[in-house]
Amino acid sequence: QVELVESGGGLVQPGGSLRLSCAALTSTFSYYVIGWYREAPGKLREVVATVTPGGGSSYSDSVKGRFTISRDHLKNTVFLQMNSLKPDDTAVYLCNAYDMTKDVRYDYWGQGTQVTVSS
Repeated sequence: QVELVESGGGLVQPGGSLRLSCAALTSTFSYYVIGWYREAPGKLREVVATVTPGGGSSYSDSVKGRFTISRDHLKNTVFLQMNSLKPDDTAVYLCNAYDMTKDVRYDYWGQGTQVTVSS
């Protein structure tokens, strides 16, 4: 079981940067694949980036080259560095985790953090 706590959202101008943090409250952080998703008004929830326990990462085409996901095993935290932000990046960003050692996937979610890109 894991509790996820996001932070780092806010208002930023186009072209600016933000770093989101997802703290995972668990004793088995190394078992979890961690991902960032986002929800924008009128749009479906979409995956932004994921990172495996070993550090392997994947990105949606819309953020590739601009966003970087990373994890710190000492702090049990995953970061999403967002650069060259665009108004289309405006959304609630949610942290997701699932235990890759389990036979059946169960998704855990954080409460979300708002990112607004506007001049």
